Amino acid sequence: MGDYIYLHGFASGPQSYKGQWLRSHFQLQGLDLQLMDLNQGDFAHLTLTRQINQVMSQLQGPTTLIGSSLGGLTAAWVAQQSTHIQQLILLAPAFQFLKQWLPRLGPGQLQQWETSGWLSVYHYGWQRQERLHHQFLTDAQGYDDTQLNRPVPTLILHGQRDEVIPLQASQRHAAHRPWITLQTLDTDHGMADGMEEIGPSITDFCQR
Repeated sequence: MGDYIYLHGFASGPQSYKGQWLRSHFQLQGLDLQLMDLNQGDFAHLTLTRQINQVMSQLQGPTTLIGSSLGGLTAAWVAQQSTHIQQLILLAPAFQFLKQWLPRLGPGQLQQWETSGWLSVYHYGWQRQERLHHQFLTDAQGYDDTQLNRPVPTLILHGQRDEVIPLQASQRHAAHRPWITLQTLDTDHGMADGMEEIGPSITDFCQR
């Protein structure tokens, strides 16, 4: 049966609605869903590499990873590197993350981030502004989604109304990877109104 681990999204945390809802859903089936805290008390020095390494260090046997947004991208890279990962469940995964995110910052903010070394980001998990070091950007630039090619059975759940990571990012990623099942939902990036549909889909996938 193995372990089940949930990875939250960017500037979020293990107390997020999605994580808590899924943990309760798993408990109803007698399963323990571990909610990791990818902030590690130091959001300022967060990088995708740090997240990947943190998850890798927790793997002890067959594992199903459930990742939301940037946690979904992290899960995909862990699965690329570790044979422990038996299944992936990705909720609005942040494929092509920088391509989606950087245009929202604008050239002025990007220049300021590079010059000062710091960017102010609203952290939804902690409900306050937090600093993020420029290394987050330079580190993420080293990851190319097209290199994710290990055939791990994967379920992607993505909202048609996603305003943060458009559905097309998941559609492109799934197009030439036959081991991926993509299910679209009538929901946004937060997915709060889609959990009643998401829960049974995850259960069915895990029982395959």
